[in-house]
Amino acid sequence: MVGFTIPAEVRVILLDIEGTTTPIAFVQDTLFPYIKDNVKDYLQAHWEEEECQQDVGFLRKQAEEDSHMDGVVAIPLETRDGEEEIERVIQAVVDNVHWQMSLDRKTTALKQFQGHMWRAAYENGRLKGECFEDVVPAVRKWREAGMKVYIYSSGSVEAQKLLFGNSTEGDISELFDGHFDTKIGPKVDSESYQRIASSIGCSTNNILFLTDVTREADAAEEVDVHVAIVVRPGNAGLTDDEKSYYRLITSFNELFLPSSST
Repeated sequence: MVGFTIPAEVRVILLDIEGTTTPIAFVQDTLFPYIKDNVKDYLQAHWEEEECQQDVGFLRKQAEEDSHMDGVVAIPLETRDGEEEIERVIQAVVDNVHWQMSLDRKTTALKQFQGHMWRAAYENGRLKGECFEDVVPAVRKWREAGMKVYIYSSGSVEAQKLLFGNSTEGDISELFDGHFDTKIGPKVDSESYQRIASSIGCSTNNILFLTDVTREADAAEEVDVHVAIVVRPGNAGLTDDEKSYYRLITSFNELFLPSSST
């Protein structure tokens, strides 16, 4: 039989985004390339704004902390007025952002800057968040049955809200009771799931976590969170042992509500 029945004690569905609600291809082939291709134009357009200057300041501080790393690109201060000086600093920021992204860094400075770039792109219609077609109907059904639904992703809470607030399905942000990012802790750390349960006000075994990453599932399971691995197109393959150990679903439609739910 495909799928499984949600355990009766589950009151909260906790969802990963990349590879779970949203195709990995959207993140890898749309969101990140957008940053790489448009970072210079964004900086030139927003350079005088306070938020942009704060972002550059955080990136500069991160570059100083990374000074021991090979290939790090320092971001100089503007030492004199003039277009050439601004362009010199902007190019250093561009090179630093590209360097961090080439190493798949998840620094707060980079995540915040990316989030602000994506916000501008969503607001002007250049980006639309993507969800698998089974996601919205399933989440509506879970909520009608009295479940709460939360998001836990390594992308910032702001980036999460932008994706769901500007999706191909429209603004679906009201479907989620809250959002968590790595400020609550790494997704491969079991304590993160305890903190999430405490924040929601439930026990860990009241949560069902859906993710495509087995290391995250293992961390959640260590503290009695129920887990299932979501198998979607483009996701990393699973070993035979993993396939036999984990509960697997290929669609949210394969999760059945407990018979006691209405």
